[in-house]
Formats: sequence, structure tokens, C-alpha cells
Amino acid sequence: MTNNSTSSARLVPPVGGFQEIDGRRIFVHESGSGGPAVVFLPGASAVGLDYFGVQQGVSQFTTAVVYDRGGTGYSDPLPLPRTTAAVATELRELLRAQDIAAPYVLVAHSLGGFYAHRFAQLYPQDVAGLVWLDALHRDWDDFMPPEASLAAIERMAPDREQLERMRPALRKMRAELLADYPERIRQALTEAKVSDAWTHSGIAERTGLAGLATELRAGPGIPDVPVVALTVSGIAPAQQALTPERTLREMNDGKTRMDAALVSAVSHGEQRIISDTSHHRLCFDRPDAVVQAIRDVVDRARP
Repeated sequence: MTNNSTSSARLVPPVGGFQEIDGRRIFVHESGSGGPAVVFLPGASAVGLDYFGVQQGVSQFTTAVVYDRGGTGYSDPLPLPRTTAAVATELRELLRAQDIAAPYVLVAHSLGGFYAHRFAQLYPQDVAGLVWLDALHRDWDDFMPPEASLAAIERMAPDREQLERMRPALRKMRAELLADYPERIRQALTEAKVSDAWTHSGIAERTGLAGLATELRAGPGIPDVPVVALTVSGIAPAQQALTPERTLREMNDGKTRMDAALVSAVSHGEQRIISDTSHHRLCFDRPDAVVQAIRDVVDRARP
């Protein structure tokens, strides 16, 4: 699927700016100072500024960076989906263009886990630590029931017509999630999230998940750096309405075992179960837990 919106029609970000990478504008917003710098890798249908709240918390003790992958959010359009290598290479070029010194603590939410892992495979010397926010893992299918495999998740993703029917409910939900954000950021994001361009890029990024996992399995595991994984066990009402209870229980059990295996593969790994929120709401409902996890990894990663 290609996002064909022209650059002139792109929405204007309420904060931050752009770097030109390979002739395209990539949105980036940096705050705070010091190192190691913390870099947020958004989930599918999410954008950098969705993590603005936790970014502000992190900026109190180090540099914090949010950005939009090419083809998503405020960044210029690109055909989607992309390979994990393309996304990882783009991110490294962006950080260098911003003069943000490596190594970095990568904070990956959902789909961002695939891209963080690929970044670590390609540039292990540039990774000081990892924070896993209920993120995808290349071995997902080994831990999940067949009805929750990556291929099945691709098939279950809502199409344009379903999202159009959901648009009023989604607008209301986002306004509530962003209630504590500064007004100019809240208004801009609430409007942009229901735009055709952002809706379509969110759908497109969810295609090809199984292929991305295969790409990652060809390379090494994560490097031996400090890791904290936040595993979310709360279930959103929408999930309950669409998925049998038994499947949800098996998925939570699978995620718990999957993240436990991830953190056990490094010398300094820790898993924290978050039971009082759901996957998409983690950074909004529990910014305290997210910021604390990042602080702990940053402290471990500092010389």
C-alpha cells in the first residue's frame, strides 16, 4: 500500500522539526540533555508525539528523542510496509544528522520492537540498553496460540471501512488519552490521527509482520545490554469484544513467557508485569512505570 499524500498537504507538527534523510523529511523532536540518549520507537498507528508525556519525564534526566518513521505521522510519505533494515538504517542516519551521540537506549513499543531489534543487529555498538514496552518479538509465533500468530494478526487488522465506522469512537478515545497534553499538541494530534493519510499508513504498517519476523531471525539476538521489559497483562474492552477469553489468556501467558525469555538472555535483564492497563494505553495510563523503567536502564548503561 502506498501513502500518496503530497508533501504540501502534510500536516504541520505542533513541536519539533525535520531532518532531511535520503531526500525525505523525517519528523523529530528532541528534549533534555546528557546521555545516553533515549530514543522512542512507536508502535503501528502510533507516532512520536504519542510518547510526548513520557518523553518529558525522561528529559528530566537525559536526552529524549521522539520521531516518525518515514511514511508515518508527520514524516514524508513512503510506500509501506518497509523492511526492518530500511527503518533501522533511517533511524541511525537521523540520529547522526541530529548530532545525538551513540550509544542509545532504545525504547520500543509494540511494532517498534521489530525495528529496535534490527537496529541492535546492525549497529550493536550503538545500543546502550533496551526498554521493551509490550513490544513484538521475532519469536512471537513460538509463544502464541495459532489464532494469535503474526499472520493471523495481519488478517484481523481492521480495514478502511471498519476504521471509518470507528472514527468517532477513536476520536473520543484519543481526546481522553491526550487530556493531559498541552492544548496545541492535543488538538493537533487528535485531528491528525483521523486523517486519511495517518489512518492508511497505520493499516499498511501492519501488513507483512510475519516477513519482518523472518528478517530478524536471520540475524543475532539482542546484544548483552541492560534490558527492562514491561509486559502488559490488562485487556482492553475492544479486545474482549473481538477475541475469545481463552485466546486472550493464552496470549497473555505467551507474552509473559516471551518477555521472560528475552530478559533472561542478557546479564542485566528484568521483567515487570503491568496489570492495570492495556497494550495501547500503557504510556498514557502508566507513564510512571515507563519512565522508571527507562531511568533504571539509563542508570545501568551509564559508565
